[in-house]
Amino acid sequence: QVQLVESGGGLVQPGGSLRLSCAASGGAFSSSIMGWFRQAPGKEREFVAGISRGLKGTATYYADAVKGRFTISRDNAKNTVALQMNSLKAEDAAVYYCAAGARTYSRDYRDFTSWGQGTQVTVSS
Repeated sequence: QVQLVESGGGLVQPGGSLRLSCAASGGAFSSSIMGWFRQAPGKEREFVAGISRGLKGTATYYADAVKGRFTISRDNAKNTVALQMNSLKAEDAAVYYCAAGARTYSRDYRDFTSWGQGTQVTVSS
C-alpha cells in the first residue's frame, strides 16, 4: 500500500493561492489513481480533484465547485502529486487529504485505499 504525506496547507486570504503537495512511498505510485478530497467541520468528506494512472498519459477531473480554479498534477518520477489552488474562497476551507487507489477513475472516497494525514487550509481575511 502507498504511504502518503501531504504538505503546503496554511492560512490564505480570499482570492489567494496555495499549492498542496503529496509525497508517496512504499507502493506502485505510477499505477495508482490519485485524488484530493477535503472535509470541513460538520461536513462529509468530498471529492475535489483526481488524476488517472500515469502509465499512458494522464487525465484529470474536478468537482464542479473547484473547476477552473484548482489544478491537479502528478510527477511519477518524483512520486508526487500536487494541487494548485487559485482564487480561493471561504468555502474552500477544510482539511485536504491526498489519496491513492487502484481504479481507473473514481470520485468516491471508498475507492481510494491509501490516505494521507491531511493538511489544513484556512481561507480568511
